[in-house]
Amino acid sequence: MENLLNDIILANKKHTSNGNVASYIPELKNANRDDLGICIIDKHNNIYCAGDYNKKFTIQSISKTIVLAMALMDNEWNYVFSKVGMEPSGDPFNSIMKLETNDTKKPCNPMINAGAIVTTSLIKGKNLQEKEERMLAFFRKLAKNDTLQINQSVYESEKLTGDRNRAMAYLLKNDGFIEGNVNEVLDLYFKQCSIEVDVIDLAKIGLLFANYGVDIETGERIISEKIARIVKTFMVTCGMYDASGEFALRVGIPAKSGVGGGIMASVPRRMGIGVFGPALDKKGNSIGGLKVLEDLSSKLELSII
Repeated sequence: MENLLNDIILANKKHTSNGNVASYIPELKNANRDDLGICIIDKHNNIYCAGDYNKKFTIQSISKTIVLAMALMDNEWNYVFSKVGMEPSGDPFNSIMKLETNDTKKPCNPMINAGAIVTTSLIKGKNLQEKEERMLAFFRKLAKNDTLQINQSVYESEKLTGDRNRAMAYLLKNDGFIEGNVNEVLDLYFKQCSIEVDVIDLAKIGLLFANYGVDIETGERIISEKIARIVKTFMVTCGMYDASGEFALRVGIPAKSGVGGGIMASVPRRMGIGVFGPALDKKGNSIGGLKVLEDLSSKLELSII
């Protein structure tokens, strides 16, 4: 397996020169666009890595899967989806348009920024500090890594430049989709996106979802099977922004990307995958990471479609 992964990384390194690192969050401009790494953890807990697998990066929009699971654990299913929809948007992840043009004014799904801000607002806690502590503890539990931390520089950079997200949040508050203090919701959202991980962390989280919420090592059920299925379904339909349909055709596995360059994928009952390549395409997905997953899916016949 490691030889295969090394070959796939080497074959796709060239694609990184066709993308650019995210620049709208200033701190993300510091990434090396030539980096490309992968980690796979299979159902027997074997770990295989290749390329720049030890590089740290912020989780960004991949956090939306974890916070959605947490929101569904904290609230009734029907209540969550009274606040956020279940359909692909067909628009960029940071689009604000449908908050005004949709009949319901409800965010289309939890994988776009507007929907994720809503699910973040549904995390329980008596104050912002307790919510942050619960959120970080949950991320650490899923990744099996007690050292996960918020990258303060990225968080401050996101907070300083997050005016588009603020506009969304105030529209959502105005229309009744967010309760509580908007600035506190946004603060927690910026912090969740700024949690620092590597591809091994992503593969472990991906494996948990692949195993329908059960820890492969201990047998502990951490997330209900229903919630794990819901999250993976959103990964298939909405996880790669407005390129999700093409990704489903080319790769065919549940996956979620982030503008930090990460992609987390879950092959049901088989493996979790973490990929990192900060050079992005025009839709915000890792340009090298997409190619790596396409090759991997083809060679190992991973598609569930």
